[in-house]
Amino acid sequence: MSSRRPFRWSLLSVVALAAAVQSCGPPPDAGVMRVWTDDFEIRVLADVTPPRALERITYTVTVRDKETREPVVNGEGRIFATNADRKTVWNGFTYGPEAGTYRTTLTFVTAGQWAMGLQFRRDSTQALQRTEDWQQMVRNEAPPGQEAGTK
Repeated sequence: MSSRRPFRWSLLSVVALAAAVQSCGPPPDAGVMRVWTDDFEIRVLADVTPPRALERITYTVTVRDKETREPVVNGEGRIFATNADRKTVWNGFTYGPEAGTYRTTLTFVTAGQWAMGLQFRRDSTQALQRTEDWQQMVRNEAPPGQEAGTK
């Protein structure tokens, strides 16, 4: 008679396996820039990372109320960037389709380091609130193995 017992999954085994599987891929917020204002928590995601000069980059911006964590609907905002040569690009947000989600595009005119920022408000009766600036490297060519103009 065999002395082997069938393996039984314990709760600890299941949790450990789930953690191991989850750690194999990129985190769910990979590539997301998180910034804050006095009243808002904002997540910014570019469709191409790092962005390339002279290509239209689409940004998806998700805004939540910092206190209630509720999505901010029908707000107003803009994203902007300036490089060392004082070249500046900016664009306003278009709302939707998901609650609290806005989209916009930027085209960086040159490669190099860009200081980026964002302003947002609930509606036109409120003052714009500005995030802290962050740095973004803009490439002048596609990464190896990827053709220019593709995403």
